Amino acid sequence: MSIELSIRDQLGFVRLDRPEALNALSFAILDQLGAIIDQIEAGIEAGQVRGVIFTGAGNKAFCAGADITELIGRSTLQEHAGAGIGQAVFSRIAALPVPTVSVIHGYAFGGGLELALACNFRIGTAKAKMGLPEVKLGLIPGYGGTQRLPRLVGEGRALEIIMSGRTIDASEAERIGLLNSLVDDGDPTALGVQFLGPMLKQGLPALEFAKQAVIRGMQTTLEEGLRIERDLSTLAYQTADAKEGMQAFLGKRPAQFKDQ
Repeated sequence: MSIELSIRDQLGFVRLDRPEALNALSFAILDQLGAIIDQIEAGIEAGQVRGVIFTGAGNKAFCAGADITELIGRSTLQEHAGAGIGQAVFSRIAALPVPTVSVIHGYAFGGGLELALACNFRIGTAKAKMGLPEVKLGLIPGYGGTQRLPRLVGEGRALEIIMSGRTIDASEAERIGLLNSLVDDGDPTALGVQFLGPMLKQGLPALEFAKQAVIRGMQTTLEEGLRIERDLSTLAYQTADAKEGMQAFLGKRPAQFKDQ
């Protein structure tokens, strides 16, 4: 397979393993990624996975984007279906109830950046370079880039990035909020573990409620978002973790969350 999944220490590690092609996304790889998400969802249900880290093999790229050789000579129906496949897989990543992070070491272009955008967080090393260059092929992003990027960096910046197709370096990406964290260098897997470490100490119900409050609220009005927050906050109070957290605070001791 061109994607590897390993699970250890309550983390799922997903590595794109096609370094000879800069970890480019073929439709077969998207199918493999969908199967891996099945395994991750099962691991979450079983209490074995509390966070997911996405990395790319090799020193040159996280993911250089779609496999262009597969995009030539298709029918209109095939083109439409192809965009639907990528969007569906990335939307499943975005919907995971645990924190997800992509560690960008090298190139993240086109579909590769769209994969990173589907994660909750993005870490970049100094070597990271990213962009949505589809307009240079006479195309536009089709795996969610035109929707997720403006929600992250704002409409004006997103339009400029998408319509120019230019490359963004790591320092700019951090400045505009495309990257959550910029580090000089390091092993991508270790960087992901370090970043998610503080979140893994929290109870999963609270993390999921917080994630849903933000994501759902961003898709509606402030008034409706406040209603969503109120409902989810009320649900959080009903959990055993909330009772434990408040008792631990009053007792001046670390909370022992059980994801309940």
